[in-house]
Amino acid sequence: MTAQAEARRDPTRGVGPSGARAEPPIPASAGVGLKPAHYRDILEARPPVGWFEVHPENYMGAGGPPHRYLEAVRERYPLSLHGVGLSIGGAQPLDTAHLERLAALVRRYQPGLFSEHLAWSTHTTGFLNDLLPLPYNESTLAHVARHVSQVQECLGRTMLLENPATYLRFQDSSIAETEFLEELASRTGCGLLLDVNNAYVSAVNHGFDAADYLDRFPMEFVQEIHVAGHVRRLDDLDQPLLIDSHDTPVPDPVWILLERALKQCGPQPVLVEWDSDIPEWAVLMGQAERAQHTLERCHPAAYRHHANAC
Repeated sequence: MTAQAEARRDPTRGVGPSGARAEPPIPASAGVGLKPAHYRDILEARPPVGWFEVHPENYMGAGGPPHRYLEAVRERYPLSLHGVGLSIGGAQPLDTAHLERLAALVRRYQPGLFSEHLAWSTHTTGFLNDLLPLPYNESTLAHVARHVSQVQECLGRTMLLENPATYLRFQDSSIAETEFLEELASRTGCGLLLDVNNAYVSAVNHGFDAADYLDRFPMEFVQEIHVAGHVRRLDDLDQPLLIDSHDTPVPDPVWILLERALKQCGPQPVLVEWDSDIPEWAVLMGQAERAQHTLERCHPAAYRHHANAC
């Protein structure tokens, strides 16, 4: 493993863009997405969750109740920011005003990780309420690499990019997604967020083997893993179509893929995503506990002290 790859695996040892030292890492434990419906449960009970993740776009106002709650949670738990609005693959230049708001939020909360999606969502002056796929070719690779470098320069830190859930593929794609991500990380120094639910959704939709996809994924760049639920539909040809909905419990095939990924890349922060039809806190906590048990089962030596303490 190269020195750069070792630094990515342990951000406290690395130096980020422009020489800025990386923030202390998110712990290699289970976390959940922070939702307003659970603010009081979390602050009153202080549950044994490793960390929380939020979409920064929900906290770009100057103040008010969202920030009061987030500040209180941040005082007690590590925090990660997971962006949905940069349109990192968009054809137009990045929105500098949005990027400046993001940089201000990073300075305010000092998150352990910042991540975004390998996708686009802007066109001319409009913003599409979806994360849309990209053609994987040399032109796209160079374009996205420039945007990633711009983001990292502005934030003064390494960012992570997430593999997408996709429902179509482009005829002019000439690079496999795993190779595209590996080259992007190598060129820019960014890390990767491996979403195993996205891998499973894409595999079913396009008819490839999700386990084989993980075997080819550049695990040396992975710094975070996501799991989530999805819904199953039928397309116009009565073939299975999975939608990355984040509104159900994590299904068994995704848990199996999580275990496979953890055995390949070692202990990592694992986030349970649940973004709509938000359940009671106990349900989400149960999903986090299953993610933590998976981590401990895959790497018992790394968590032996934690198990003895419990």
